[in-house]
Amino acid sequence: MTIAAEGTTLQTTGRVLDWAFRYDVLVWLVSFGREGDFREKTLRFAKLKQGESILDVGCGTGSLAIAAKRHVGIAGTVQGIDASREMIARAEKKARRAGVNVFFRNALAEALPFSDQQFDVVLATLMLHHLPRKPRQGCASEIRRVLKPGGRVLAVDFAGGTKQKTWLPQHFHGRHGRVAPQDLIALFTDAGLRLAENGPLGVGDMHYVLAEAPAENPSSTSGPNP
Repeated sequence: MTIAAEGTTLQTTGRVLDWAFRYDVLVWLVSFGREGDFREKTLRFAKLKQGESILDVGCGTGSLAIAAKRHVGIAGTVQGIDASREMIARAEKKARRAGVNVFFRNALAEALPFSDQQFDVVLATLMLHHLPRKPRQGCASEIRRVLKPGGRVLAVDFAGGTKQKTWLPQHFHGRHGRVAPQDLIALFTDAGLRLAENGPLGVGDMHYVLAEAPAENPSSTSGPNP
């Protein structure tokens, strides 16, 4: 599997957001400062434990990854990847300001630059709707590859089809696409993961899926990325 070298532009058919500062400001304004509540609610569904290794796919400006680090503690590790260099630069600055060790990298969701069976938990929140069908399936396969045996993935996205009043994320992202709950479930079960939980997140029309890797993970045929 190929990943772009340092200093080159990553090629993807997914949508890449390159306006990090405006993104943070807009989220804060339209959510009336309650985006922290959304992050904590999301992380509760992920069932993070002290000492776990976490990967945030499509981490944006890093807020969720930074919050996850506080859940896993000093012994835990958190990494985040995003296709936007601007998002990664802002995420690194926020982590330094927060005084937490979270490692961010410019990379593609469909070509994760990590070894097989490296993470206890993978987070994929409000990003899958930015990917066309083929790279979305590639992302799910890559998540399956990097999860440890018994590891889990928490995916959150817009379900659509509800009349619930929502705050920024649905208004802001929803026009770019949604992933129906049944499609979100199928995405990960088709990749070889077992559905553990799913349902409404409790924020707008967002839906979550928690899926688990088999306890005994067969050898991967793809091998680790460089």
